[in-house]
Amino acid sequence: MSLRIGDDAPNFQVETTEGKIDFHEWLGDSWGILYSHPADYTPVCTTELGRTAQLKPEFDKRNTKVLAVSVDDLESHQGWIKDINETQNTVVNFPIIADPERKVAHLYDMIHEKASATATVRSVFFIGPDKKIKASLTYPASTGRNFAEILRVIDSLQLTARFSVATPADWVQGQDVVIAPAIKDEDIPAKFPKGHKVIKPYLRTTPQPE
Repeated sequence: MSLRIGDDAPNFQVETTEGKIDFHEWLGDSWGILYSHPADYTPVCTTELGRTAQLKPEFDKRNTKVLAVSVDDLESHQGWIKDINETQNTVVNFPIIADPERKVAHLYDMIHEKASATATVRSVFFIGPDKKIKASLTYPASTGRNFAEILRVIDSLQLTARFSVATPADWVQGQDVVIAPAIKDEDIPAKFPKGHKVIKPYLRTTPQPE
């Protein structure tokens, strides 16, 4: 059964390149990203893991921990990390799950049989501090992920969790946001002191409230 927004993120205990972890315990009060890789020593995954390592300061700023899963064993992961560090000019600084029995892959429905019976698709799960699924993205194995979009989704999720707003198409950090329809016109000035625009009665915007 596939996981949906609002579902509890299943917990698991696994071996990783940084030791054994209990997923929920490891997350603590942080936001989390769990994302899958079809196999070790694959070209697109090598660039993605390198990019993740390069962006660690950005994830840290957002109180977000990243955990990768690949369906190979720890020994294979350690050899692959050397290649990632060398070819991507970085140092892998986050854990990679060893999942040779595909327990995590099946738990999170990362194997889509019509694409491959054994390799995962490129799944991304965004998990809140409450251990619930907040968003997910799925790409075929042939399409590398857009990490600017991953950061943008985190920014939107964190902003909209704190304020009664939504983020419009192509929104990025610092741009105007949409006021939630549930907010009455008369309540807007107190909630959004930076001001607001009424484009249509159902479309009201305000500067990002941070």
